[in-house]
Formats: sequence, C-alpha cells, structure tokens
Amino acid sequence: MPKVTHLNSTTSGGASVPAGPVQVIAITAGKGGVGKTTIAVNLALALGRMGKRSLLLDADLGLANIDTLLGLQPTRNLSHVLAGECDIADVVLPVYPNVDLIPAASGISRMAELSTAEQAGIIRAFSNLTHNLDVLIVDNAPGLSSTMLRFTRAAHRALVVVCDDPASITDAYAVIKVLSREYGLSRFNILVNKTEKAGHAGQVFSKISRVADRFLDVHLTLAGEIPKDKYVERATQEQAGVVVRYPGSVAARCFHRLAKETSKWETPSSATGNLEFFVERTLAASAYDTGDAQR
Repeated sequence: MPKVTHLNSTTSGGASVPAGPVQVIAITAGKGGVGKTTIAVNLALALGRMGKRSLLLDADLGLANIDTLLGLQPTRNLSHVLAGECDIADVVLPVYPNVDLIPAASGISRMAELSTAEQAGIIRAFSNLTHNLDVLIVDNAPGLSSTMLRFTRAAHRALVVVCDDPASITDAYAVIKVLSREYGLSRFNILVNKTEKAGHAGQVFSKISRVADRFLDVHLTLAGEIPKDKYVERATQEQAGVVVRYPGSVAARCFHRLAKETSKWETPSSATGNLEFFVERTLAASAYDTGDAQR
C-alpha cells in the first residue's frame, strides 16, 4: 500500500504545514438506509485519489460504522476523547493515501445522547489537530439529531443524500425545511443514490425541488447521482470502497465525477476556511441552542 499522508505531516524542514482553507462538507439524509455512509467514504477516497488531503469524521456518534465498512479496528475513538483518555490526534486512523478517519463509538447509547457541553468538548478537541488538510467530510447521523444540525450549520456545504423512495424524499425535504426555516441555511446540494437509469436523478431531484421552490426560500442544486451497481455491494461485503477496489466500475466513475464537482464548489477564504473557523462556528451553534433552551 502506498505511503499514507497523515494529518500531522510536516514539511521536510520539520515545521508544521501552515493551515489553509479547508472545505467542510456535511453529508446528511432524512432517513437511514439511503447509502449516506457509502457516499461519504467513497467521496473521500475519490478526493484522495485526486490529491486532495481528506479527513472523514464519523459523526453518527452512537452508531458509527465507517471503520466497519472499511475493515478497520480502531482501539480508540471519540468516546475516549470525551473521557479524557487521549487527544483527538491519537484516534486518527490512516485509511488510504491522503485520506484519514476520526472514528466514533458504536453501540454506546450515551454517545448518541451527549449534552451540549459534551458535544462542545468533542468539537473543541479539533483545535488540537495540527492538520494538513483540504477537505473535511462529516458523515452525520440520519434524521434531525442535534449533532447533525450543529455540524451541518457550521459546514460550508450541505450534501443531502436521497433515493427514489417516498419516505426518503419526504424525510430529506423535512431536513431541508428545518435547516432552512429554523437555522437560516439557504443552499443545499442534492445527491441521488441508487438510480435505476439515465435521467432518473433529475426526476427525483424535481420531486424535491418543486415542493421546496413552493414553500421554502432555498436554492437546491443537483450535485450528481450514483447508480445501482453490484460492485458497490461487492466492495461493501469486502469492507472496501468501490473507488479503490473496483475503480473501473460505473459507480466508481460517478464518485470521481462527484469529487470533481465538489472541487468546483466555492473555496472558502483563508479567513473563513481554516479548521478553527469550523470549530468556532459549531461552538457558536451550540451556544445558540443552549440559549434557546434556557429562554
């Protein structure tokens, strides 16, 4: 396996690489089962193969599964950071060249029910990363958890994954509605997963955009589509990303197109694009929510 570029990498002279703009993409879905985590993993892998230094954050804190999907066995995760047993840099796992993972806990119910202060503690830990990073991909829990709302509000882009299923479409619209009406988000990128044929993504996108245009003050953009592909399922069974294991597959090519599309998205300025800025925005959202709860 080629040498992995770690987040704590330094220049040849030993000095830390200066922090630059970091594109933060929050991936979410209205319901489980739409392939959101598969999207997050393969997008990160595709970006890594393009030379983009990417960090995956498993933000489904109580039911994390990125490590399982990739066949990794972390000895530490975010629950250990929360307990004060280690620093966040200690839990970072190399996945592939240019791609690292911060794993969360799985099967620990309390992690899914963290207080605002506990969530803020985890977020503050990000300030300790001496990062060499281009993209942070946040794989949120499905639905409307408080963690998802905070991370998505602080990100530069919200990527909503949807399938051609009435429940998926309805719940995706509900997520967009809450983020728009209650938290002021106005731009959303829609990714249609498991499409059946050419043009299918446009049909699904139209179902959401028609309702959104009528009832919400938002701008929706179709980011792309990932077709149903037996190689995605085969790669999942083999605990690998389809982009790496079957790079010639139709799905892998679509993931590369998605990666190229996200690379065209507006790059944050240095003032609003470093990782510390994401931390500050997320903490500000936490403080706002706490204030709401106290009023």
